[in-house]
Amino acid sequence: MNQDTNVDRAWIRPDLRGMANKVPEVTVYFWIIKVLATTVGETAADLLNFNLGIGLGATTGIMAVALAIALALQLRADRYVPWRYWLVVILVSVAGTLVTDNLTDSFGVSLIVTTIVFSVLLAATFVLWYRSERTLSIHSITTRRREWFYWAAILFTFALGTAAGDLLAERLSLGYLPSAGIFAAVIAVIAIGYRFGVLGGVFAFWAAYVLTRPLGASLGDWLSQARADSGLGLGTVGPSVAFLVIVIGLVTYLTTSRRDVIES
Repeated sequence: MNQDTNVDRAWIRPDLRGMANKVPEVTVYFWIIKVLATTVGETAADLLNFNLGIGLGATTGIMAVALAIALALQLRADRYVPWRYWLVVILVSVAGTLVTDNLTDSFGVSLIVTTIVFSVLLAATFVLWYRSERTLSIHSITTRRREWFYWAAILFTFALGTAAGDLLAERLSLGYLPSAGIFAAVIAVIAIGYRFGVLGGVFAFWAAYVLTRPLGASLGDWLSQARADSGLGLGTVGPSVAFLVIVIGLVTYLTTSRRDVIES
């Protein structure tokens, strides 16, 4: 889902047009890694919280520190570096899961409320971003302020996706695999709408980005949860390790091939 870079560059100040973009091009590799990273985030959060017995509070604190370090490394870079970028995405995925889990499990906030709240926060982020920069395109992440807006939006998409996925699969009792099928079908409709010019590139990208979170989370829960809970009962260790290995392989390939670098 590429956007029109000619329009995007019109909003970049002349003195910043030569700066490298800090995010990857949207290719098939982008979406594969995004879904896998989302699945890893879901299963890894459960692995640390339940299987290793660390607990929700300690897991949240550890992941918050790890995310802060990874984000600092990403912000210090002057160009897109695959391993830095995708490390932040994976940790944001875990953090988004933990934010929703803390609200629902520790504070008793319903999934309906969390879904609405994160929808509002994401919408507010987009409004402030557009009012400040006049663009929401990922082809224009060439300033520090735009990068902060970008990562704030990413965090809220993950938190929203977690809440929405759990709402369908658990609260509405649809099950993990049927929920994943619903999200995949909606993403397919968005892709078709973009392909035939019905939906704009920026809207299509962010809509698909939000929905890949509950898609990956539902798949992760389906693989890891017990059969009695409509899962396959594979546990959290196997899926987490398997998907993480695939992500590392793809990121290594993109680092050497530079297939997803947005040219200045």
